[in-house]
Amino acid sequence: MSGIGPIGRLDTGAAALRAKLDVLTRQVSDGRKGPGYGDIAPEARRAVDLRADISRRETWQGTIDRTLARTEVTQKAMGRISDIATQFYTEAIRMDGTSTVRISAVAEQARAAMEEVANLLNERYAGEYIFGGTDSANPPVPDPRNIATSGMANDIAAAVAGLGGGNAAGVIAATLVAAQSDAAGTTPFSAFLSDPAQGLAEPRRAVPAAEGERVAYGVFANRNAAATSEGETTGSWARDILRGLATFAALDPVQAQLGADFTDLVASVRDGMRSAIEALGEERGALGAVEQRLEATSRRHSEVSVALTGQLAVIEEVDMAETISRLQATQTQLEASYRAISVTSGLTLTRFLA
Repeated sequence: MSGIGPIGRLDTGAAALRAKLDVLTRQVSDGRKGPGYGDIAPEARRAVDLRADISRRETWQGTIDRTLARTEVTQKAMGRISDIATQFYTEAIRMDGTSTVRISAVAEQARAAMEEVANLLNERYAGEYIFGGTDSANPPVPDPRNIATSGMANDIAAAVAGLGGGNAAGVIAATLVAAQSDAAGTTPFSAFLSDPAQGLAEPRRAVPAAEGERVAYGVFANRNAAATSEGETTGSWARDILRGLATFAALDPVQAQLGADFTDLVASVRDGMRSAIEALGEERGALGAVEQRLEATSRRHSEVSVALTGQLAVIEEVDMAETISRLQATQTQLEASYRAISVTSGLTLTRFLA
């Protein structure tokens, strides 16, 4: 430095101030200490870890949000199915064999209700069938429009047509077998859901909600997920409802004259619907508990992310008030440096001319 004159030293100082001013100007502009990890050393590694943690939590929140949207659609579909089951449970209580007109009307309504239930079991969200298990691209009930003439419905209709002579118990047992069947040509459900090696054996769909935490939320069209059916049941609330509707759809008004056989068959439908309503309520309640758990987990991720973002800001971002103050001070210093250079240059020229 001994070989550098006064003006050179002032220029060097001014250059350093200009560089400092550039850095402070950028920091005031974007609020960050610097564009590279070297600007935040020795906290760079911690910043990387914080960003990764925040990113993971954002991903979990995204999957939880999509799952909650899917479970909302599931709840609405099950709610409507429950309303249908309740309607026909009430009809089973009212049906006493005295009104052939009511029997005909209920049979017609049951056929329409079977199609509606099948379509509800084919409900979709974002292009996926929500009751189809992992086979979400294909409908769990392949032919909902013709479910009233499916193999299951036809087998039940054949059993009901033979009612009489004290055989109600046998007819009831036959309707149970038909509704429980997973055989191709009988079951109205898809080949995937009916396969013991695939749909019948797979666990419920689950969402990764946190590190090492998966929450099951899936509901199946042909078997219970979290609920346990009790009483007069196939073991599945959906099958119980379809069985009852198919039985009602097969009733002939003249069968009201059969006395105990008729009333016993109707009583079995009533008991099956009651079992389905109770199991469906249990299913919806369990899914509601899952929704509450996911909502709580999402809130926790959000709260932790806010805290982590605060920690990251301390590492990566400047104190804006302090930085503005330093910027103003540096500008003042630089202006003073320029004035000093000007004065020094003027004195040197004057001395030279003298």
